[in-house]
Amino acid sequence: MRFELLGAVTVEGGGVGSAKARALLAALLSSPGRAVRPEALKAAMWGEEPPPTATASLHNHVARLRRLLAEDDRPGSRLRAVPQGYVLDVAVGELDAEVFVRHHAAARAAHRDGDWPAVLAECRAALALWRGDPLADVPALSDPLRAYAAHLAEARLQTLEWRFDAELALGRHQGMAAELAALTAAHPLREPFHRQWMLALHRTHRQAEALAAFHDLRRTLVDELGVEPGPSVQAAYREILAAPEDEAAPQEAQPSTPPAQLPADTGDFTGRTDELAALLGVIRPCDPDAPRVAVVTGMGGIGKTALAVHAAHRARRDFPDGVLYADLRGFGAGDARRPRDLLARFLGDLADGGAPGTGGALPLPDDPDDLSALLRQALHGRRVLLVLDNAGDAAQVVPLLPGRGDSAVIVTSRRTLADLPGAVRLPLEPLGAEEQHRLLVAVCGQQRVAAEPAAAAGVLAACGGLPLALRIAGARLAARPNWPLTALAERLDGAGDRLHALSAGGLAVQDTFAMSYLAMRDSPQAAEREAARAFRLLGLWPGHPLDLVPAAALIGRDPAPAEDLLEALVDTHLLQTPRAGHYSFHDLLGEYAATRAAEEVPPRVRENGLRRLLVWYTVTVAGTAALLAPEGHPIPPLHEQPAVPPLEFDSEEAALRWCVKELPAIKEAIRLAAARRWPDVAWRLAAGLFGYAQAYWWTGEWDLCLQEAMACVEETGDVQGRAWMHSRLGVAHGMADRVDPCLEHLGVARRYFEAAGDLQGQAAILNNLSGLHHALGDHDLALEYGRQSLDLHYAVGDADRVATVLGNLGDAHLGAGDPAAAIACYRRALGMWRERGLLTSTARSLTSLGEALRTVGRYDEAVAALEETVAILDRLGDRGTAADTLEVLARTHFERGDPASARKHWDRALELARTYRLEAKARTILAGLARLDACESACARQSEDGVA
Repeated sequence: MRFELLGAVTVEGGGVGSAKARALLAALLSSPGRAVRPEALKAAMWGEEPPPTATASLHNHVARLRRLLAEDDRPGSRLRAVPQGYVLDVAVGELDAEVFVRHHAAARAAHRDGDWPAVLAECRAALALWRGDPLADVPALSDPLRAYAAHLAEARLQTLEWRFDAELALGRHQGMAAELAALTAAHPLREPFHRQWMLALHRTHRQAEALAAFHDLRRTLVDELGVEPGPSVQAAYREILAAPEDEAAPQEAQPSTPPAQLPADTGDFTGRTDELAALLGVIRPCDPDAPRVAVVTGMGGIGKTALAVHAAHRARRDFPDGVLYADLRGFGAGDARRPRDLLARFLGDLADGGAPGTGGALPLPDDPDDLSALLRQALHGRRVLLVLDNAGDAAQVVPLLPGRGDSAVIVTSRRTLADLPGAVRLPLEPLGAEEQHRLLVAVCGQQRVAAEPAAAAGVLAACGGLPLALRIAGARLAARPNWPLTALAERLDGAGDRLHALSAGGLAVQDTFAMSYLAMRDSPQAAEREAARAFRLLGLWPGHPLDLVPAAALIGRDPAPAEDLLEALVDTHLLQTPRAGHYSFHDLLGEYAATRAAEEVPPRVRENGLRRLLVWYTVTVAGTAALLAPEGHPIPPLHEQPAVPPLEFDSEEAALRWCVKELPAIKEAIRLAAARRWPDVAWRLAAGLFGYAQAYWWTGEWDLCLQEAMACVEETGDVQGRAWMHSRLGVAHGMADRVDPCLEHLGVARRYFEAAGDLQGQAAILNNLSGLHHALGDHDLALEYGRQSLDLHYAVGDADRVATVLGNLGDAHLGAGDPAAAIACYRRALGMWRERGLLTSTARSLTSLGEALRTVGRYDEAVAALEETVAILDRLGDRGTAADTLEVLARTHFERGDPASARKHWDRALELARTYRLEAKARTILAGLARLDACESACARQSEDGVA
C-alpha cells in the first residue's frame, strides 16, 4: 500500500474522503509506526478546542479509516488501538515522505563529501516524489501538523539548493537561470537561491544581470532586515567583479572619520532574535521629535552588554555621525563614572575643529547642567548612537540624553531604571532551550555536543540559560580539548559546587552576582541594606518560589514592608517576579543567595527564619484540611502562632489549587523539618495534606510525605506524632487498596490513641476500620466498627464527623444486602454535607447514593445523583475521582438500556484514566466498552436475522 503526503493526501493514488478524514490520516502518518495520543488526533481534526462530541466522532472516523485501509491478504488492521492512543503501521517504502527523507539524508552526506554526481542523483530522486505543497488538502488546524508540513517544505527547498550546487559544480548551468529567477521571486530573502542565480547568469555571460541581481538582493536585505548579504553571496559577487572583462570601479573619496567607540562584536552572538529586533526598532530613525532611548535590563550575566553592542554594530550605518560608548561602572570594581566627566569626554569626542557647541577649542563650563545643554546642542542635527553600559541608576544617565533629533541611546543596567523618562525597557530573560543549545555548539563545537547529548543537556541545565555561564563552560571545554562533556557536566552537577565550577580565567558567575549584591549590602541607604538582608534570608529557601506572605514570614517582616524589600530586589534583578505577588530566584542566583546565607547569617538567625516559614506553612496546610476534609480527625494545633497570618480560603476549589501549586514547597518544608528534628512541624504538615489527598491520592505524593514525617517522629520519639502518622498511613494505604499495611497501621494508631485517652482519635480509627472491613467483604464487622465510632463521636460531642461515619455505615449496609438502610444513611449524610456547604464530601455522598440507587433499579434518581457529582468534581478539578464516577454513570446508563449515553460516559472516563495514568480504572472502562460493543453487535445480528 502506498501513502502520499507530498501534495494532496492519498492512499494508493486515490483521495481520502472528508477533510477531517484527511487530517486524521495525516496526523497518523506524521508519526508512522508510533502511538499518537487521541488529544493530538482531535487537535488535528478540530483545532486546539475540539467540540464535546469530538471523542465519539474520532472513534467513528477511525472505524471508517480502518475500512479504507483494509487489505485482503493482511490479517488484522494496520490501524491499531493501544493504551496511549492509535498506531498506523507503515512498511519501509510505503510513505512518500519517508522515502523523500531517506534521499534527502543521502544528498546531505554526498553534499558534505563533495560527491556532486551522487548529490544530483539523490536530489532528483527526492524531488521527483513531490506533487505540490505538503498536506495540500489538509486544514492546518494543529501546531504539530503545521510544523510537520513546514519541515517538509523546508527540506524540499534545501534539496533544491543542493541540486543547483551540484549542477553548478558539474558545469551544467545552462537553463538554470529561468528556474532560479522564479525561485528568487518566490523566496526573496533566501540567499542561496540568489547566489546560485547570480552564478548561473555570470557563467552564461550575463554579468550585468548578475550584478543587478546582487544589488537587488542587498537592497531588499538592508531595507527589510537591516543586514548585508552573507559571506557566500559576497564571495559570488567578488567572483563576478573579478572577471577579466570587468573594469575596476573608480575609487570613492574617503569621508572624515566619525567617532567609532564600540567594543568588538561577539563573533558567535547567538539567539535573542526577538529582543534584537525590538531594540533595533527603538533606536533606528522613526520619529524625529522624540529621543529614542532603550534600556536593556536583566540580572548579571544575562547578556545585556553583548546584546547592546551587537545591536549597535548592526545599526551603525543608521548613525553616520558616530557611535559613542562608555562603561558607567554602576556595578563592579571602581567608582561609578560621574556624568560631568562623561559629558566632557563626549563633547571632546564630537569636536570638529572647534565648532561652536562641540567643545573642540572652547573652554567647557563647570556646571553639569550647562554641559548637558552643550551635548544636546552638539548632537542637534546629527545622527549619533550613544551606548551607556552598566548604569547604576537613572541619575547617571539623564544628563547624557540627547534632545530632539535623530540620535539614539542604548542603556544597559541591572536595575530597571523606572525613573528614566521617555525610555523603552527591554528586560532580558534566560535563553530558551534551542538558543542555549546553539550557543553551546558555537562555543565548543557541533561534533563535541552531538557526541554526548546527555552530558550536553546536563551542562545546559546547570547553566540555567545564562549566557555568561554557558560561555564560561565553553571556555573551560575549549581549554581542555581532551575533556569529554561528561567531565564538566559531573562537576556542574555537584551539590553547591556549580558556582565554583562556572569560572574561567577572569570570568566567574559568582563575581558577576556579587557586584549586584555588594552594591546593596554596602549601600549608604538603609533601605538597600535591609533589602540585602532579605536576600540573604531568602537564600535559606532558594529552590522554591514564594508568595508575598510566606516570604514575609521568612524574612520576619509584615507583608507591606516585606513587599517593598522584595520589589527592591526585583528592580536590581536579584529576584524574579513572574506575576504580581509571586517571587523566585533564577537557579544560579538561588545558589549564590544560599552561599550568602551560609556565610553571613548567624546560625540562630537562620534557624529562626526557617522556623517562621515552616510554622506558617503548617498552619496554612492545616486550614486546607479543615476545609477540604472536615470529616477528618482535627489536627491538634501547634503551640506557637505564625509570624504573619496564614492564608484563608473562600472555597474548596481555592484551597485545593493552593495545595497543588505549593506541594513541592510543602514537601521541602517536611524535609527541612525532619533534618532539623522538628517533629511537631513535620508530622502536622504531612497530616494536613489529607484534604489534598482526597482528590490526588493516586499520585503517591502523600505517601512519600507521610513516610518522611514518620521517619522523623520515630527518630525523635514523638509519641503523638507516631499515633497520627500511623493513622494517616493507614488511610493512605486504604485509599490505594493496600489492605494488609492499612490494617497494620490502623491497629498501631488505635493502640497509641487508647493509651493517650484520645477518644476523638479512637473514633476516627474505628470509622476507618469500618470502611476497610467493608472493602474486605466483612460487612458485619464493618457495621460493628461503624456503630462504635458513631457512639464515640456522640459521646465526645463531635457531631461534625457523624456524617462521615454514616457514609461508611451506608457502605456496610449496601454490602450486607440492605440497600434501603444504605440509602437512608447516605441521604442523612448528604443532608449534613449540603447544610455545611462542603463540596468534596457532598460529591462523595452523592456517588455512594447513586451506586445504591442503581442496585435497586432506580436509574433516573441514580443518574441525577451521579451527574451532580460529576459537575461538582469538574468545579474542584478532581479528574481522578471523576473517572470513577463517570464509570459508574456509564454502567447505570448501560443497565437502563441507553447505550449511546453509556458509550459517551465510558469514552470520557477512559480519556481521563489515560490522561492521569489510572491503569486499573482504564482496564475496567475498556471491559465495559467491550461489553457494550458485544451487546450492540448481537443486537445488529438479531436485526439482520429478523429482516432475512
